Amino acid sequence: MGSNELPPTLPVLDFTKEDLMPGTSSWLKACSDVRLALEEYGCFVVEHNRLPLGLRDEVFGVLKELFDLPTETKMQNKYEKPLNGYVGQIAKLPLHESLGIDNATSLEGTQNFTHLMWPNGNDRFCKYAFKYANLAAELDQMVTRMIFESYGVDKYYDSYIGSTTYLLRLLKNRAPKGDEPNLGFVTHTDKSFTTILHQNEINGLEVDTKDGKKINVELSPSSFVVVAGDALMAWSNDRIVSPSHRVIMNGKIDRYSLALFAFNNGMIQVPEELVDENHPLMYKPLDHIGLLHFFRTEEGYKCKCPIKSYCGV
Repeated sequence: MGSNELPPTLPVLDFTKEDLMPGTSSWLKACSDVRLALEEYGCFVVEHNRLPLGLRDEVFGVLKELFDLPTETKMQNKYEKPLNGYVGQIAKLPLHESLGIDNATSLEGTQNFTHLMWPNGNDRFCKYAFKYANLAAELDQMVTRMIFESYGVDKYYDSYIGSTTYLLRLLKNRAPKGDEPNLGFVTHTDKSFTTILHQNEINGLEVDTKDGKKINVELSPSSFVVVAGDALMAWSNDRIVSPSHRVIMNGKIDRYSLALFAFNNGMIQVPEELVDENHPLMYKPLDHIGLLHFFRTEEGYKCKCPIKSYCGV
């Protein structure tokens, strides 16, 4: 690598310019850009001005309120589905703490979570978490539609979205104290179909490229990161690879972030259109929630690529 070579960066797609409407030339270009970015990096940054500044401030305000609750209150955040509830108080990961709101785009899902955390109610938290989850889900559905269209398989889009639910994870990485290690979260791939990430002004996300470089992702207040999960990798028959990423904390300020994960309640299978001589079928139909259960087993946790062990051909 030459000394003047710039470090790699993620593609930044601008969804703010005009009304991106299906069928327009700007939409078709965006479909192509999304596909290229996902095939090359497994993720990209999107500039999206649908989140008003006021709402953004409110969301991060109620997030701080949530993490200031007593640990035993936060630990009540449990779900039947693996990977959905409270994570924290881990000796090897002292900087990380997170909670999950399952079915966050439904008012009932957000109300249940709010009531668990604040038995006397917290209308502000409920209102802003619900509003944010639905805005992020709109962005997710737009990107997902672009993915389906770019591969010419948009006829499957409605049934995919019809059985999708959203998990909103609320994350805090505190700034390291003294000589604490600065690992905010371990290297992993997402188990979702797609993930939409958003953060306060503190950067920390580090993404691995195909050729083993690391990208430190820098985000503006109006930008989001779209990440391909393992289920999208399987659906695309390995055209898209879910990228490994982690969080590294530098500096003195806590990082708050929001991750909206799309999970499918049905079976996900490779569209027949994505199987050909150059792309033989790599995956059997997968039960997405089953993948989460498998990942929690000893075998699933230890294998290098859980999705391939779970439903690879």
